[in-house]
Amino acid sequence: MSERLNRYLARAGVGSRREADRLIAAGRVTINGAVAELGARVGPDDEVRVDGRLVRPLAHQHFLYHKRRGELCTRRDPAGRPSIYDHLPIAPHVQSIGRLDFQTEGLLLLTSDGALARALTDPARGIVREYRVRVRGHLSEQALAQLLAGGVPIGRNELSEPWEVVVEVETRSHSWLRVRLRRGRWREVRRTLAALGHPVARLIRTRFGPIRLNPERDPPGALRPLNRRERMALYRAAGLRP
Repeated sequence: MSERLNRYLARAGVGSRREADRLIAAGRVTINGAVAELGARVGPDDEVRVDGRLVRPLAHQHFLYHKRRGELCTRRDPAGRPSIYDHLPIAPHVQSIGRLDFQTEGLLLLTSDGALARALTDPARGIVREYRVRVRGHLSEQALAQLLAGGVPIGRNELSEPWEVVVEVETRSHSWLRVRLRRGRWREVRRTLAALGHPVARLIRTRFGPIRLNPERDPPGALRPLNRRERMALYRAAGLRP
């Protein structure tokens, strides 16, 4: 099965797809001895060289990162805000599986397998995401019923999905909730709770599919490769073979 040359080079750790395109345009890449052109495709039996050096795609890489508040999950930000990619020692072709917004903390999975990332974020698969949420105020029975039923208008002509919600702790001014949902729409947790009059003060993702966050083993800012059991569980959840 063939793939675009720039993707092949990115998987080989040469650089991002954009950087690979620059190498190709400069005539520094060959396929089976011939200078490659932009948009070229290669198969598993082709010989690809960069500046005469043979390159091969690396085995897929999968990581768990405990994201801290105040980090983006994008590689470039016009405002110059910090990004996880500024300091994580990962190859350019390793990307997050979905994203967490700037102020959201917790479990973030990263992979070099684009097919796995697409399958795990496909709304049709209903992959579970679980969060601990600190909100202002105490939720009424009516608000809880609305969260369980779904259908809350959250802007952009969208309605919230049905959630599983448990109130864990209530203080004088705040509540801690455990929320489970099966679709990762843009800022859905924040938008839904704000629509019900309970703005989110803190949001921590604790689970994505079969992978759970253990803060004692993986404290904020920690990055580690997924072990074999975790990798296999992710591929099973995605309906793919590793």
